[in-house]
Amino acid sequence: MGSTVPSLYLDPQIRDWVLFPITLVMILVGVLRYYVVILLQSSPKKLPRAAIREQRALARSSVLRATSANSPIPLSLYQSISQNLSKAFAEGTYLKDGPPKQGEAQTPPNPLSDPAAMDGMMAGMRTQMVMMVPQMIVMGWINFFFEGFVLIKLPFPLTLGFKSMLQRGIQTADMDVRWVSSLSWYFLNFFGLNGLYRIILGGDEAADDTQNLAASPFAMATPQAGQPQDFNKLLKAERDHLEFAEGLHKWIGDDVETRILKRYGRL
Repeated sequence: MGSTVPSLYLDPQIRDWVLFPITLVMILVGVLRYYVVILLQSSPKKLPRAAIREQRALARSSVLRATSANSPIPLSLYQSISQNLSKAFAEGTYLKDGPPKQGEAQTPPNPLSDPAAMDGMMAGMRTQMVMMVPQMIVMGWINFFFEGFVLIKLPFPLTLGFKSMLQRGIQTADMDVRWVSSLSWYFLNFFGLNGLYRIILGGDEAADDTQNLAASPFAMATPQAGQPQDFNKLLKAERDHLEFAEGLHKWIGDDVETRILKRYGRL
């Protein structure tokens, strides 16, 4: 006769006093963490006029290049605007610190000397602390009070490869792989509650643990977050792009009369 795996029967009080409390605590911690992050977010500082002018010049040049193949501006006017921008970029007219001096060594901006960059780093570190500290407390609470508990049995079959993932903290070789331990239930909630957070919080992903913990506190995606950029190099590279785009220019108004007559069958 082949050996059979013994069945387990869970006390209903485990469901009421362990399974439901762990799930409820993780949901409430995620919602509370979302509102704490909102409170810690500082309003963006206003940029000085020179910095805004520097950014707008680069944006204006990018728009001019993007429309060169189907431009609403005639060739003569396009070339005039493009050449004026190229000359200003070469001379450093739009740089917020003014044109670079002759013979002065150009060094990349130091993020540690930029107050905006430091504010962005501190904001990222505060967000990371708000994300990590509650999870460490919840995980320690589960390990201290519910270590070795078996909470739930999954209703579908699984291979033995899931045993180490679903039965953390339980060293049994003959237990059915579908049983889930308390620590594994914590990790399942950690990665599985993101959809519920989006429903409760209106589609915002601020309570998404996996994204916030994977991001570096020093990573800023946009210049507004404090990331320093060397606009001197950017404007010089944009100058080369403008010269290349001049050869691709095509005015949208070329032969517009002929095209209209052909469209309405008058030609």
